[in-house]
Amino acid sequence: MTPEAKVKRAVTKLLKERDVYYFYPVASGYGSAGIPDIVACYHGLFIGIECKAGSNKPTALQLYNLEKIRNAGGLALVVWEDLTELVELLNKIQRT
Repeated sequence: MTPEAKVKRAVTKLLKERDVYYFYPVASGYGSAGIPDIVACYHGLFIGIECKAGSNKPTALQLYNLEKIRNAGGLALVVWEDLTELVELLNKIQRT
């Protein structure tokens, strides 16, 4: 399993524990490049999650798409091995 796959697995586990609706969009010849690895909806909020591991960084196109999500009123973040930011975001959403 790749390091990034481990991050995706950890994110998926967390989302399942919180009963968050999520899916992995498939980028194909008809899809858009640079879309987040995981798309979720939690308490009515759209969330785009890009998973990275180690020193990998999001591409310019991935960052562009995350910004487009934010500009459209959604939430978007990059998650590495440490899921603290995602946990904090879900906690904040749950409290509102």
